[in-house]
Amino acid sequence: MSEQIKRHIEEATIAAESNNKKSKVSSIAVDVTDITEQDVGIALFLSSDLPGFKGQIKQRYTDFMVNEINKNGDVVHLTDKGFKMPKKKELSKEEIKAKKDEEISKRQNFVVESHLRKQLVDIFGEDDVAKIEDVYRHATKMESVKSFADKSVRTEIHQLLRKAFNNELESVTTEQNTFKIARNSRNSRVSKEELIEQTKDENGVENWGYGPSKDFLYFTLYKENKDTMDAVNVICKLLRVPTKLMRFAGTKDRRGVTCQRMCVSKLRVDRINALNKTLKGMVVGNFKYEDSILSLGDLGGNEFIIVIRDVTFDSGANLTLEETLQKGCESLTKNGFINYFGMQRFGTFSISTHTVGKELLAGNWEGAVELILSDQDNVLPKSKEARQIWKETKDASSALKKMPRQCIAENAILFFLSNQRKEENGNYSTTAYYSAIMKIPRNLRTMYVHAYQSYVWNSMASKRISLFGLKLVPGDLVIDTKNDTRIIMNEDDYEVDFNEDIREAEFIRAKVLTQEDIDSGEYSIDDVVLPTPGFDVLYPNNEELKQSYIDLMKKDNMDPFDMRRKVRDFSMAGSYRHLLQKPKELEYKIIHYSEPTQQLVNTDLEILNNTRAMESGQKYMKTKLERYNPDKGGEKTAVVLKFQLGVSAYATMALRELMKLETSRRGDMCDVKI
Repeated sequence: MSEQIKRHIEEATIAAESNNKKSKVSSIAVDVTDITEQDVGIALFLSSDLPGFKGQIKQRYTDFMVNEINKNGDVVHLTDKGFKMPKKKELSKEEIKAKKDEEISKRQNFVVESHLRKQLVDIFGEDDVAKIEDVYRHATKMESVKSFADKSVRTEIHQLLRKAFNNELESVTTEQNTFKIARNSRNSRVSKEELIEQTKDENGVENWGYGPSKDFLYFTLYKENKDTMDAVNVICKLLRVPTKLMRFAGTKDRRGVTCQRMCVSKLRVDRINALNKTLKGMVVGNFKYEDSILSLGDLGGNEFIIVIRDVTFDSGANLTLEETLQKGCESLTKNGFINYFGMQRFGTFSISTHTVGKELLAGNWEGAVELILSDQDNVLPKSKEARQIWKETKDASSALKKMPRQCIAENAILFFLSNQRKEENGNYSTTAYYSAIMKIPRNLRTMYVHAYQSYVWNSMASKRISLFGLKLVPGDLVIDTKNDTRIIMNEDDYEVDFNEDIREAEFIRAKVLTQEDIDSGEYSIDDVVLPTPGFDVLYPNNEELKQSYIDLMKKDNMDPFDMRRKVRDFSMAGSYRHLLQKPKELEYKIIHYSEPTQQLVNTDLEILNNTRAMESGQKYMKTKLERYNPDKGGEKTAVVLKFQLGVSAYATMALRELMKLETSRRGDMCDVKI
């Protein structure tokens, strides 16, 4: 172990021992019930005077469609599935024999260019060059008499051999630095010019019509019921390339049908195109070469089409469903919704991720481990036995054997602790617990502390609205766009799931509004931002709201003005997030249906397949040519919503404002029925 790592652990341990005086493991009460919106600071509606309605989202994964919006404002759709590779002409037996005879004759009559042969003779001598020529003509093998100690010289010889014999000889260096030479058993290497020629389409455009190669190949990924990172892992495994070669602008939900742009480098378009023969639940297409790379955050938002099934509403408000939707959508368009971090941010277990994050920020490594490994009502059922073993015995090895592989954090902790000795009191050392936490993949362990920041932000957003409503007040914060800043506001995409990647924030600057700024009319409530707690942010310069930050975090033995930590991953700079979000292009449609599994909207792939079938004179379904299926009537009612959101906004929070429903796991909206 290096001195730097030792010092790092010692500093973290000192911090832990200091904080543990305030936060003992025994004081952590493990709540086994599901977390609610109130638990994570989600408390208010902007339009609480308007009625809502009940219904189910994501009953089928095709009920939740997400199409990325690029930075130019264009919605990403799958409009083609790549291209058909031209079939290679199949040769007859006679043609194969004639071609083989021609190759044999060509090799036997082959003569090395005189100036190249002279260079080879100078290097190997006449006898060895004659043997090399015999290797080329008759597919034998030979080893040079001479050896060559200089690596640079050997490299030049390898290159000379390939050049002299049309890339059809393979040479390797032995331990004695002699050369072993044989004829290439594979197909001859093709020059770059020949390769380009082979990829030209019928119009003479290379790369099968996509034009000259550039550094980066972009394509659209259509996926069904798959997480973005799962899709990337599958694609890269099939291509046998590292995942770092695949880039995307943002992660997309698993339970849904999504379209997004991807970017890959150092791969030919035909290799990506060929994936469609193998991929399941995914399609690639819409290829295009670009000069610049696609980076996380390079998007303008997302377009959603969401089906809400089994809709019911309270007719006591003397409004029809149509009127309820109309008034609700008008309010959303005009006022927007509170830009809360959604419930997805806080995990899918009974213990919120922000609770774990609180212990990590306090340096209470043992407490964090206990929370992550604890038995809860709502955890992966297969993991319950392992959690019980840990609870009763603290035997990491035994618990590890029963812990499912998909429990990434739990496996990382147990694997490390299973190789550690316990202390005399039968427990592991503070250093062991710290090291176990650090074995969790970085994106996941930082997710916990980001979740705590999100909890504080949600609570302060509720406080800001309850104190001042939708009017600007002196002390509010807005983004300072007049200074040289980078306008990437935080570490979120639109729907961040429990185990999705989190990108690092690029810091921007905020300014405090004065009464003069407010009177100028230059700013509105839409411009107001609130900070997540960190060491590089301003807090609102309003005593009531600033004190609310202090009071809330004091309950967790934390100070919003002291967010630096010895452990770099848990030292939070903070970021800014808009208080409100307004959906754009918002529209709704009421559809009646009979069967629970009846599909009400069509996917990009269904529209594409049926459109192509119609154009080519094949069988197709008229109802699959457009996004919405016709209303065929029935006793059940569904509402279909279509809208666009900017980055860092949660679609479920827009639905919450419209429907006036709890969005926690067992709330009326998100109690998913499959």
